[in-house]
Amino acid sequence: QVQLMESGGGLVQPGGSLTLSCAASGSVVGIHAMDWYRQAPGEQRELVAGLTGGDTTYADSVKGRFTISRDDAKNTVKLQMNSLKREDTAVYYCNGEIWIDHVGSTWTGWGQGTQVTVSS
Repeated sequence: QVQLMESGGGLVQPGGSLTLSCAASGSVVGIHAMDWYRQAPGEQRELVAGLTGGDTTYADSVKGRFTISRDDAKNTVKLQMNSLKREDTAVYYCNGEIWIDHVGSTWTGWGQGTQVTVSS
């Protein structure tokens, strides 16, 4: 069994920064891919950033402000968020594809989400 746990959300003023973390625990051999999504009230969940191996992708709305990175030693993927705007307010979720053995089996699932509120 694998669990994904987000942390690092909170309240920040516009222009501020936060770093979110998504840690994989349980029967984890490594992280194959990890995406960060967000969902604002009344809105659909949207992809914010993704990481597969060493390749990264970003939504146009966060390019140049957000950075996704991995720490394989800790089975963790981080989302560094700078120059935050009010419209970045949402619940942020990680979605991971996790290696669970050494012959290519993977587990895919979601974390529980962490609230990010950008407000003065």
